[in-house]
Amino acid sequence: MGLTRRQVDLAYLSKLSLTNFRGFQHLELDLPTGVIVLAGGNAQGKTTLLEAAYLLAIARSFRAENEREVISFGAGGEQALVRGIVEGPTGRVAVNVGYQAIPTAAAPGDGPSTPARGGWSYSVRKQIRVDRQRCTAAQLVGTLGAVLFNAEDINLVFGSPSVRRRYLDILISQADPRYITALQRCQRVVLQRNQLLKLLREGRAKADELDFWNDELVREGSWITWRRQQVIRRLAPYCAGHHRDLSDNPHDLELEYRPSVPAGEDLEDTEAAFRDALAAFQHRESATAATVIGPHRDDFRLLVNGLDMGTFASRGEARTLALTLRLGEAAFLTEARGDEPVVLLDDVLSEMDASRRLRVMEKAALCRQALITTTDWELAYAHFGGGATYFLVEGGQVTPHPGVSPPVDSG
Repeated sequence: MGLTRRQVDLAYLSKLSLTNFRGFQHLELDLPTGVIVLAGGNAQGKTTLLEAAYLLAIARSFRAENEREVISFGAGGEQALVRGIVEGPTGRVAVNVGYQAIPTAAAPGDGPSTPARGGWSYSVRKQIRVDRQRCTAAQLVGTLGAVLFNAEDINLVFGSPSVRRRYLDILISQADPRYITALQRCQRVVLQRNQLLKLLREGRAKADELDFWNDELVREGSWITWRRQQVIRRLAPYCAGHHRDLSDNPHDLELEYRPSVPAGEDLEDTEAAFRDALAAFQHRESATAATVIGPHRDDFRLLVNGLDMGTFASRGEARTLALTLRLGEAAFLTEARGDEPVVLLDDVLSEMDASRRLRVMEKAALCRQALITTTDWELAYAHFGGGATYFLVEGGQVTPHPGVSPPVDSG
């Protein structure tokens, strides 16, 4: 199974505007549908453009550990802003994500802080608006569907379970608005429950106080586990299909969900299994003062010919598997949302042989809108030719690529 061109007016990002965002002081970029190639040298801002587009979809930067990082050092206290225009079958939607730096003087002895201009520290206030109406990050997710592949995605194969959980959480949240709300509630329940477990271990609380939080954990956690199982089952055939297309391995890719609580065939079975597991782990939780089962402990494995690729894949195989997961994500979202997500491919053509590059570009050409970054525009042009749009990204500026559309001599 793969992406196919639909004959309806699907959503896409028609304009991207940046103000004081990383290396871009001001940018207004009109984006067409189809393949868009963002070419340029390293550290020129190509990935920043994908970061901004993805930010409009999931309300968080995939690169920044702290949101202070996205504000340009030349902003001089002004707001950093990412703005996008989403065109869809129901009309045009404007999405704005703004960051305001708020300087605060660090008092002597305050401890470590993030330095700002002049030795001050500062915090960042983020504000999200959709068509001028303020909204939360949870409310924004789903306005624009997007899938991102970058070099760090190799950790989907080799990394910790938290990386794969984040992949699942972002995927499901874009398809089901109920999921992100349930996930946030479950995270709060785990936090409160852990605090109570510490008090119990210290003898400062009564055991029956845990009953309420157990009920909350069972209700929220069971639904998330059950929903993840459903999604893995629907996602797996897409991933298997893309793996066959991209890999020379004759064996199919399998996704094996490994929840900390066995997921039943329905929600009721899952809740019953969750309660049994809580009882079984009661002594361990008392000793560790931590919630040891629940969605925050789940994982999934990638198996090829029965082998766990987290252990046996080469680096090249892992990169192909990570791309397979992203293409599967795009296909799943197309089915679940009724429109294709914007596909963002960061340096996808590197570290691939010619055969795999060709297959990836063939898939990109089927997307409603795909943004591809590369240091070698000629490599992309050799495949797409005039069927793509090419931009040169250099020093915080984005211009039509001179190698494709040379400037017209007006003299």
